[in-house]
Amino acid sequence: MNFSAVAPKVFKAVLALDAAAREGLDPELLELVQIRVAQVNKCAYCIGYHTVDARKAGESEERIYQLTAWEESSLFTEKERAALALAEAVTLLPSGVPDEVYQEAAKHFEERELAQLIALVFTANAWNRMNVTTRKTPSTL
Repeated sequence: MNFSAVAPKVFKAVLALDAAAREGLDPELLELVQIRVAQVNKCAYCIGYHTVDARKAGESEERIYQLTAWEESSLFTEKERAALALAEAVTLLPSGVPDEVYQEAAKHFEERELAQLIALVFTANAWNRMNVTTRKTPSTL
């Protein structure tokens, strides 16, 4: 399904939400979070899309490769680790967002930036769900 063609108002609304969620966030961190959310959601389209954008933003190949094992990798800062942990917790919401995960993120992000990060994660989840459900694949980039 070409979602943007059959539901253009919804697609445009998600695009607007995506643009608003990105405001004030570091471009490399933004892409790392979106790649990780896509990995958790198994959204091949978004993994491919955001990997390309991460490279354009200056992200290294090694960090992109190690993102699947970010908890064991020494390549990510405490702030990035806090963002990735929060992204996973919000993505896996039925498990809940543990207080310690939220508090760790709050230590590294000012309140407005934290709100933007949370918005980025739920927007990435919306894209992932749209693309996985409609079977959008990297070959249709």
